[in-house]
Amino acid sequence: MKIKVNGVTMVYPSGKQALDNVSTQMESPNLIGILGPNGAGKTTLMKLLIAGLIPTGGEIMLDGKPLLSQEKRLKAQLGYLPQEFGLYDELTVWQFVDYMAALKGIGDKRAVEEALGRANMIEHRKMRVRNLSGGMRQRVGIAQALLGDPALLILDEPTVGLDPEERVKFRNLFS
Repeated sequence: MKIKVNGVTMVYPSGKQALDNVSTQMESPNLIGILGPNGAGKTTLMKLLIAGLIPTGGEIMLDGKPLLSQEKRLKAQLGYLPQEFGLYDELTVWQFVDYMAALKGIGDKRAVEEALGRANMIEHRKMRVRNLSGGMRQRVGIAQALLGDPALLILDEPTVGLDPEERVKFRNLFS
């Protein structure tokens, strides 16, 4: 999978400019980190890459075709963990990840089990989301992003709330 960002600009309706003429190229398999201070446009760029926003200028290409024309294919191969990820507090960990699998069109329950295992959440699968610590909630978010072994992972601050040992484990898993 090859993504090309060519001269992308993003100005929000409020007039705030988040990105100005950004160009880059990404090709899998690869591990790319986006660094910058708060307000630099990192999250905006990630939302553009998942077709969650449409740039006000420039273009984003997926394998040589406009991203928006490839949105369905992108979503089928995408694992995404936004910075602020909403969980359904009344569901158990298993129910939530299973629900996310259904939304992604993954009917195989082994995919749920595998994602929970990779996120070290198997032993907590029967717990209600509302009873999880911040770090455990983050691991549930990671599990849903890993569902179906996606070709592309876009993770916005994925190790926030994890202890140092878990951060290393997940960084190794992502790479």
